[in-house]
Amino acid sequence: MANDVPDNPTRSLKGRGAISNLAGRFVDQVSSRECDGWETLLEPVERIETVAIEEKAKSIIATNQSPDIPFSQSINAYRGCEHGCVYCYARPAHAYMDLSPGLDFETRLFYKPNAVELLESALRKKTYRCSPIAMGTNTDPYQPLEKDKQITRRILETLQRYRHPVTIVTKSQLILRDLPILAE
Repeated sequence: MANDVPDNPTRSLKGRGAISNLAGRFVDQVSSRECDGWETLLEPVERIETVAIEEKAKSIIATNQSPDIPFSQSINAYRGCEHGCVYCYARPAHAYMDLSPGLDFETRLFYKPNAVELLESALRKKTYRCSPIAMGTNTDPYQPLEKDKQITRRILETLQRYRHPVTIVTKSQLILRDLPILAE
């Protein structure tokens, strides 16, 4: 009974005048409740809107010759990523756009509306050599912005017409939308 303390330390117990029950002065160990601010997490957090910025790309297939990377070509239809994974290695790339690798990376996204036209042009070149194109190597091709822009879907439709191999890394189940294309 002596250690009964109200759940809310600022609320008094019914029929009592004291709102605390401090330990006696000769007790060796003392514990107390402290307000650490965690209760503010229960309050609604202001939602930061995503801004989609059109970026006219000059080319769409990126190439590399690194022996450490298991693909030689990749496509990234987006810059930035709404998933906002704290461990993402692509975050610093936003600095090239004079933006922060923090919230800007997650909320100021660039999309490439001319990606399909550039892909068509690249695949038609006589010098083009077919090898699997990797998607999702820098940012997720199925992030929420893809629902509206459908750039990844149109890229896959183009690759399907050319019967071109593709690999995809994603953490989104939006990929299920494109299973009929991928199955073929």
